[in-house]
Amino acid sequence: MSTPDPPTPAGAPDAILAPYGELWLKGRNRGEFEQALIRNLRTAVKEISPVKVERGPGQILVFPERRAMEVADRMGSVFGLSALYPAWGVEPRADAIAEKAREVTARALQAFPPEGQISFRLRAKRADKSFPMISTELEQHVAESVLPDWGDRLRVNLTSADLTVGIHVRRDRAWIHAGRLDAAGGLPVGTLGHVMCLLSGGIDSPVAAWMAMKRGCDVSYVSFHSYPYLGDATRRKIARIAGGLSRWQPRTVLHVVPFTKVQEAIRDGAPEPYRTVLYRRMMQRIACRLGERVQAGGIVTGESLGQVASQTLENIGCIEEASSLPVLRPLLGFDKEETIRIARRIGTYELSILPEPDCCTVFQPTRPVIRGTVARCHEAEANLDVEALVEEAVLGTEISGQV
Repeated sequence: MSTPDPPTPAGAPDAILAPYGELWLKGRNRGEFEQALIRNLRTAVKEISPVKVERGPGQILVFPERRAMEVADRMGSVFGLSALYPAWGVEPRADAIAEKAREVTARALQAFPPEGQISFRLRAKRADKSFPMISTELEQHVAESVLPDWGDRLRVNLTSADLTVGIHVRRDRAWIHAGRLDAAGGLPVGTLGHVMCLLSGGIDSPVAAWMAMKRGCDVSYVSFHSYPYLGDATRRKIARIAGGLSRWQPRTVLHVVPFTKVQEAIRDGAPEPYRTVLYRRMMQRIACRLGERVQAGGIVTGESLGQVASQTLENIGCIEEASSLPVLRPLLGFDKEETIRIARRIGTYELSILPEPDCCTVFQPTRPVIRGTVARCHEAEANLDVEALVEEAVLGTEISGQV
């Protein structure tokens, strides 16, 4: 039986206890990561409630002024936290802790079916080592208070329990919780720099952007639009995808690049089989030029090795050769089903499958090159005014802020 969410109606939690993910590994740099985490958290929940934040060993405590469970739900999208525990506070005395644990257990049991046994365990941790009981003694003391109230309904299981009641003892307060909410994990957005993600209307690139955020990157988006060959519906779709991803980072910036002249020049002056590879080389150049304006440290793409013709090892090499920034491919080893599972989880899948084409379908070659060479790309681009095309596209780019 999986652990249900703690019930919310009667008796909102006093705080949300949020242990860190990887932040505890950061040593002397941990303070910088903690500050970014707290800043991102405040931004994420500001429309729900003001919050007070306290740091503790390996965790933070968040005190919402109101709507605590909504705050907890929103915190689940803040990278840097490993879990969320809605918690109730009490004076750090053994008897007071036991009484509050009984109340929290009773509240948690409301979420289970009324009949049948429920496996149960207590987990106590002491941040305050001056507390007169060690953790196992406190667990035993609380269990002696809690278990008799429910007779045979609660069955102790110390390894895999349906219901775990946690106790965290601090110097000023003890915190009791029952029920764990999922958190995003990873590192706080913005702690590992800024990247530009090539965002198409497909399934892959939004997932790649999300994975870059999870590794601490602040992600801006670059989308390419081929008017009049593609209409405004494609553009609106991409804006909606970017807007959906805004849940996961404090600010979203979308660059929409006019790409028609680039594609027409490639159509008219380059070999047909190389069109898609040459499109993507130009996209790399334009994204890098835009990235230089904001001191981006890399380009993120949704490429997955072998998924389509432009994503063979040779073609990926041809495309990357045009980039002046490192190219990050979070999905390189993923199959499609793995990517789809994440897209469903983060809420982009239903938008991505809307039937609107992306710009690479314009003048699509009937037989695209499978094993392109850099030399052949250079030969084809010698017939193009690459610098002028890039400059015109960059100058024509439309930038929207918080999507």
